[in-house]
Amino acid sequence: MAQQTNTQEIKIAVSEPTALGLFGLAMVTLVASSHKLGITSGTSFVIPWALFLGSAAQIWAACADFKRNNYFGSIAFATYGLFWVAVAIYWATQNGWFGETAVHGDTKQFGIACLGYFIFSLFIMVASFEVNKVLAVLLFVICILFASLTLAGLGFHQAFFSMVAAWSELLISLLGFYGAGATFLNIFFGKTILPMGTPLGWIKKSA
Repeated sequence: MAQQTNTQEIKIAVSEPTALGLFGLAMVTLVASSHKLGITSGTSFVIPWALFLGSAAQIWAACADFKRNNYFGSIAFATYGLFWVAVAIYWATQNGWFGETAVHGDTKQFGIACLGYFIFSLFIMVASFEVNKVLAVLLFVICILFASLTLAGLGFHQAFFSMVAAWSELLISLLGFYGAGATFLNIFFGKTILPMGTPLGWIKKSA
């Protein structure tokens, strides 16, 4: 007699990680902007926030979104989480944590890296238009940040574009805090407490 094999599929529920990812982004950009705006000095004590909030929190959120099959969240959080890993290592190298390796580096390479992030952020921004308005504005400002970091890093009107980057980073932080708080409260209460805005509807997604 033929034996029948019953297969059961077990799904593991994963909580919505967006609030954590946005909070991580908000925290690291708040601390980093304080340095760029001259409120604080040095980058050594910015590195822990870059590693644990900018990096670990966003990468964890990305992993959770991969499990939830959230294409936008997984790619966006992973992309920017890995950026802050690289930035933390860049600052650590500048501060001599790895010896005298910084003397052999060219800081314009950071500008080139930001150019790459600016290009890819344009694509993420287009997709964010169909998520909600808060994320759309957030990604628009992120594009301004990377454009200004690129120009400053390559030596074009460095003082001006560094200041544009500083204020852009602060605005990203404020938008991130709002997005994190709104997502947390809306999901916790099961209704809209703080609006995120409906998608712009410029590009219709296929079913």
